Amino acid sequence: MQEIVSDIFTWPWFSEPHGYNFNGYLVCHPAGNLCIDPVEPAEETLEEITRRGVARIVLTNRNHSRAANRVRSRTGARAAIHQADAPHARSQGTELDDELKPGEKIGPWTVVAVPGKSPGEIALHWPERRILIVGDALVGNPPGRLKLLPEKVVDDMSRLRQSARALLQLDFDTLLPGDGEAILHGAKERLSELVQSFPN
Repeated sequence: MQEIVSDIFTWPWFSEPHGYNFNGYLVCHPAGNLCIDPVEPAEETLEEITRRGVARIVLTNRNHSRAANRVRSRTGARAAIHQADAPHARSQGTELDDELKPGEKIGPWTVVAVPGKSPGEIALHWPERRILIVGDALVGNPPGRLKLLPEKVVDDMSRLRQSARALLQLDFDTLLPGDGEAILHGAKERLSELVQSFPN
């Protein structure tokens, strides 16, 4: 695992079809460590996650269950997802304990609704540190830029664009995506550039 920003660790899983990394995150915090969208870890990575401990596993959308069951069984952490995305995740065998509600706080993070790719997509915002974690709402590709997923895998593209626009109302400088490369500085400006490219 790599400490990408202070107390936030990440590990990658390279997706050949996409040509970029999928990312899992471990946020270490006194209120309880969070494991977000855990991609398949090497055994030594899973051992480190287990050693550090996990209070909750947070899934940003129905397709990001990934290695959640492995982390849950090793750490005893409770897994949470938005209720709108829970049925699909469960149909894929994901073991879930809790539902996420937009506006609720999980430690220092606020749950933000970003529907479009799926109805229950969420992001996580840490306003004091100006950090935003997204799942499939935005993709960090090519490196240093942001894009949306192709329309064929998106439930409602116009709604996804609305969600991306709404994220500009938040105060953030760092963006940590579930897919692609992180943007550690100037992320809000990169999102603004993407939004300006949307059709009217």
